[in-house]
Amino acid sequence: MKVEIQIDAACQEPKVIVQTASMTPQVERLLERLRDEPAQVLTGSRDGRLEVLHPQRILRVYASAGKVYAATEQGEYLLRLRLYELEKRLDAKRFVRISHSEIVNLDKIECFDLNLAGTICIRLADGSTAYVSRRYLSKIKKILGV
Repeated sequence: MKVEIQIDAACQEPKVIVQTASMTPQVERLLERLRDEPAQVLTGSRDGRLEVLHPQRILRVYASAGKVYAATEQGEYLLRLRLYELEKRLDAKRFVRISHSEIVNLDKIECFDLNLAGTICIRLADGSTAYVSRRYLSKIKKILGV
């Protein structure tokens, strides 16, 4: 993909023009990113305090008993967002959905255990494990190049 920037002092507002032969997934992703609002700060509550959570420190995000939690090496935090909202806010190159109720940070994965039954067990940096559901199995295998 070619990128061209033109500086014009008379320009009042930035304008983006995308020239393409056809609408491709790459162009759609680009347009989606351009339309997205700037990422807001991600916060979680623990022990009655609201703390800023840096995405690079998050091991996994999961739903349990109708609530959403972020697990870090420092502990777990209750989040106010839904998983689908977090999936949109977190970097898709670093975070991947592995089941209906869980998103993991690819940078915090120590290993993948592929057993004969076809399931994938993920061991995270803190020693915890997570399992990839059948629905997301092909997506994970694509990431792994399997």
